[in-house]
Amino acid sequence: MSRLTSTFARTRAEGRAALVTFVTGGDPTPADTVSVLDALVAGGADVIELGMPFTDPMADGQAIQSANLRALAAGISTAKIFEIATAFRARHPETPLVLMGYANPMTIRGADWFAGECAKAGVDGVICVDIPPEEDAELGPALRGAGVSLIRLATPTTDAARLPAVLEGASGFLYYVSVAGITGLQQAAQTSIEAAVAKLKAATDLPIAVGFGVRTPEQAAAIGAVADGVVVGSAIVDLIAKHGADAAGPVRDFVATLRAALNEREKAA
Repeated sequence: MSRLTSTFARTRAEGRAALVTFVTGGDPTPADTVSVLDALVAGGADVIELGMPFTDPMADGQAIQSANLRALAAGISTAKIFEIATAFRARHPETPLVLMGYANPMTIRGADWFAGECAKAGVDGVICVDIPPEEDAELGPALRGAGVSLIRLATPTTDAARLPAVLEGASGFLYYVSVAGITGLQQAAQTSIEAAVAKLKAATDLPIAVGFGVRTPEQAAAIGAVADGVVVGSAIVDLIAKHGADAAGPVRDFVATLRAALNEREKAA
């Protein structure tokens, strides 16, 4: 059983949603990312998404765009992302780690190379924002061959006709992007999230994790009542922008409030 599968099975058995957290690799520096990742685990994150910086992060809002630029200016590279991932896996053998980013850094050396590096580093899954399911051959077969989950995105515009293509070859979990737009301050209405999650659960046994615009423990708890996972990214990236090299403590404390809110859902159930 993969780390992703076992983690979602555990949180489901605990009666709560998994807390999925995102940070940009190399922000504010590659060295600082190490302590930030440890802070996420210490705060109670169940799954960690590590962003691979790119010069044109078209799906991301200002917070994550700025984080990409800070990381690139600090010298982050794909090779250093894998060094960070390898070291993380040695320190945290059970916590799933997912790389999230764009096609160019993932495919420029070839899909087989990238998938092999993921496997060697102990990466559990990959989210590629700009390779649609119809172009699965660009990366999907290589990842699946290396035992790495290809995590797909569904959005409010993913209709019943396209959903089977999104689910084909996907594994780990399904990431529901709850707003049509870029990452950041927007948040979908709870009723629309509930309807979307119900539709997706009717179509797949994959866990459904909901993200985009989740910034508070209260929002996380509300989404966690219906979804299998709650994704928080920009709010954490904002803390890193504010505190820089001293971000680990504030990040740990904020993540702990999110986890506590999800734990309260467990007690209330």
